[in-house]
Amino acid sequence: MPHFSHISPTLFLELHQLEQLIAKYGTDLRSEVLATITVDGLNLPIWSIELGSQAADAPTIGFFGGVHGMERIGSQILLAWLENLLARCQWDEGLLHLLSKVRLVCIPLLNVGGLLKSTRSNPNGVDLMRNAPVEAQGFTAWPLGGQRLSPKLPWYRGQKNQLEIESQVLVRYVQEKLLGQPFSLAMDCHSGFGLRDRIWFPYASHRQAPPHLAEAVALREIFNTTYPNHSFYLMEPQSLNYTTHGDLWDYLYQVQLQSGNNHVFLPFTLEMGSWLWVKKNPRQLFTWFGHFNPILPHRLTRVLRRHLTLFDFLLSATASYQYWLPSEEQRDEYTQLGLQRWY
Repeated sequence: MPHFSHISPTLFLELHQLEQLIAKYGTDLRSEVLATITVDGLNLPIWSIELGSQAADAPTIGFFGGVHGMERIGSQILLAWLENLLARCQWDEGLLHLLSKVRLVCIPLLNVGGLLKSTRSNPNGVDLMRNAPVEAQGFTAWPLGGQRLSPKLPWYRGQKNQLEIESQVLVRYVQEKLLGQPFSLAMDCHSGFGLRDRIWFPYASHRQAPPHLAEAVALREIFNTTYPNHSFYLMEPQSLNYTTHGDLWDYLYQVQLQSGNNHVFLPFTLEMGSWLWVKKNPRQLFTWFGHFNPILPHRLTRVLRRHLTLFDFLLSATASYQYWLPSEEQRDEYTQLGLQRWY
């Protein structure tokens, strides 16, 4: 039996929702506590959930949320999608067939201490997305790009060459579950930048094109062709907006590239445009939480259902990657399209 935390839902609603899902659908999923973080005397578990194929060579997609504790909406949309998916597993034969061909892995609440306290950083004051051993190239705005002066200032990177427990959990989990597969894709859910929902891909540390630019262009093309009315997503390299030190996905992408195998690993970040929520409800400016999350109930409901199509698409695209991944003959063409568009 899984060990549940029994923490009051009024104190930590997302953790309560996750553990309710595990208790309700335990026979349809595989769950594990990857680590436990102690905050204010509370033992907070970092849960992982796994569904689908257990074949050694199964294409695998990973979803991640709660890396920044104040961006609770990232965890909330993952939980809403997981609930939808698990409910469909009770009756949807097509979904069950799809899951027989693909593995889904998920850490919905990574920075459990930050989520509990509604802080961007973990309880040690470290910004997990500045914590990896990656140094940015060229100009990087200080302190936005990461700083080691003090954990009392934002975007603190932590001690040099020292990964926080939460970062260690993510790195170990991605290496074990994603990097060894012939094809894998990751989506990390954030909020707080701009008026549009953005889908970012590497690099964050510099403005060079990634080796898998062709694959990113191909994925963008099949999404836009399949869902022409979902043009509210803006897909682009993160570096078009700003560069940072210590990006965990840059680090994991480099680990995969240095492995020497021919596997394809595509890490993406969903950056929900929370400025639009503030624009529609300016009162959110007066709360720090409101800068990064929808406050009004109807808008929260709208955001929770907004990304279901994208997540379903990514699951199907991972299962059927052989049908859209560019061939060697196509890669040059797709790469040139990406270079012209973004670089």
